[in-house]
Amino acid sequence: MGWLGKVVGGTLGFAIGGPIGAIAGAAFGHSFDRKEEKYISHRLGHQGDLSNNEQAQLTFFVAAFSMLAKIAKADGRVSQEEISSVEEFMRKELQLDPESMNTAKNIFKEAVNSGEHFDSFARQFYGVFRNQPRIIELMMDLLFRVSTADGGISGEEEELLSSAARIFNLSDDEYARLRSRYVKDVNKYYAVLNVSENASDEEVKKAYRKLVSEYHPDKIESKGLPEEFVKFAGDKFKEIQEAYEQIRKERGLK
Repeated sequence: MGWLGKVVGGTLGFAIGGPIGAIAGAAFGHSFDRKEEKYISHRLGHQGDLSNNEQAQLTFFVAAFSMLAKIAKADGRVSQEEISSVEEFMRKELQLDPESMNTAKNIFKEAVNSGEHFDSFARQFYGVFRNQPRIIELMMDLLFRVSTADGGISGEEEELLSSAARIFNLSDDEYARLRSRYVKDVNKYYAVLNVSENASDEEVKKAYRKLVSEYHPDKIESKGLPEEFVKFAGDKFKEIQEAYEQIRKERGLK
């Protein structure tokens, strides 16, 4: 049984505290002890405790939809277009099943109405994944993808995205490369490989090999990525391969 089954089934003993924990507690209907920073199961006490990896999966899942909620509300209100965009992402990009879809919607709704700031969710997320740069990059990619779903990034959205980059300790160059995947400032294929267009052939090959190794779905999943996001990671893996193939053809690489 995965972490979602444990939570929905009411067998969760304890998990995470902080703003992400508060949103999870409200979304899943569990009582939450702020002093102890524990969830108290309604039924099975601590018999259904989450493993460390499951807690990481829970953190990623709740943080993702909490931060998306705050980005959607960046201009002071959440439009139906923004809600539709997030729900379309849930269906098409993540291919969530009905149970996971309802869970994600509950998290989104709780976060929209929460008094917590975007930065609070970002800081707690970074505290868990600070030593896993590819998980952090996947989160930034997710935030950019949904933010640009309506055709562009608003000033308010850009402010929160920049704030996330600072909290995640990304350099200006790293942020620019991630941004350029969705906003046409530079060659997208080189941005995907995290190299400049002036990089040598060997630098391009080295970057490609490194990313293929680090972004392999099996490796990403083992580091705390929820199963609901595995397809998203798989799409990034394919994107890396396609970018290298395009550059390889352009440069005539063997």
